[in-house]
Amino acid sequence: MQMSRRLFGQLAALATGLALSAPASTALAASEPVTIRYLASQGSLSAHELADALGYFKDTGITFQNVGYAQGGPASLFALASGDVELGSAATAAVLNSIAGGNDFVAAYASNGINKGTESIFYTLEGSPITSIKDLQGKTIAVNTLGAHLDYTVREALHSVGLPENAAKLVVVPGPQLEQVLRSKQVDVSAFGYWQKTFEGAALKNGPLQKVFGDTDVLGEIAGGFVVLRRDWIKAHPDAARIFVEKSQAALEYARLHPDETRALLKTALTARNENPEIAQYFTGYGVREGGKAIPRDLQFWIDILTRGGSLREGQLKAEDILYDPATFAAAN
Repeated sequence: MQMSRRLFGQLAALATGLALSAPASTALAASEPVTIRYLASQGSLSAHELADALGYFKDTGITFQNVGYAQGGPASLFALASGDVELGSAATAAVLNSIAGGNDFVAAYASNGINKGTESIFYTLEGSPITSIKDLQGKTIAVNTLGAHLDYTVREALHSVGLPENAAKLVVVPGPQLEQVLRSKQVDVSAFGYWQKTFEGAALKNGPLQKVFGDTDVLGEIAGGFVVLRRDWIKAHPDAARIFVEKSQAALEYARLHPDETRALLKTALTARNENPEIAQYFTGYGVREGGKAIPRDLQFWIDILTRGGSLREGQLKAEDILYDPATFAAAN
């Protein structure tokens, strides 16, 4: 599935109607035209997609090509490593595991974050005896993919109450089916990720669900995942990389300040992609810090957890070596 010119024409028309303007850039255009291929996520609009719809990439030489959907972050990282796309997007823990496994990726910008307004929530049916993290032992939890944010959140949650990290069973269920499998009692708990608030909102409209816990209860306020680029691609296209990150972060800030307009753009995109446009009304934001900026703790928190669990060696990864900073990247590489 490719993002059609018609779709971006519709988004651009809507953006123009909302009287939007692109922010100033430290680099007006890439040194040569660059096409960035990527995989979309069902029910959502990535910050670079939003930036493109807002016209932020106009006259920069950067264009985008949507080449399909990613079931989850690990699939996106695999496509990036294989050269099928120019950018990937995944939960922080998945990004770090991929880098530790030999992929020379750079965390370009925080794709989403979690706070009390936008967090992943683990739901069970109303009246269920499952009311706390301790009650998850032996239960079945639906998540969108394994090896990503929800997977590692469950592990950390169980660890936090003294249970084995594998005390619950995880099953993979696509976002649009999370409500169905819970209400039909095929699983005990469905986890709606922070990037799946649209699906969560639609589920709650159909009837109350019982919250077990949210990921902020375990992780605090933190970046949930990152859009990542290959280090060699950044070296080959330094101007494009800088503009890409700058404009994407500007779109994150736009969404924070203009939630209603962002929901309108999301609705238009979902309609054009033949997804359910009505779920756009439940979009609560990207959950990132002001200005769309990440901080070292967003990476270091998970580095410490993965080191504790033996997935990383002590000192194997450092946040400052992974987090993209255009001011220092050229000198360091």
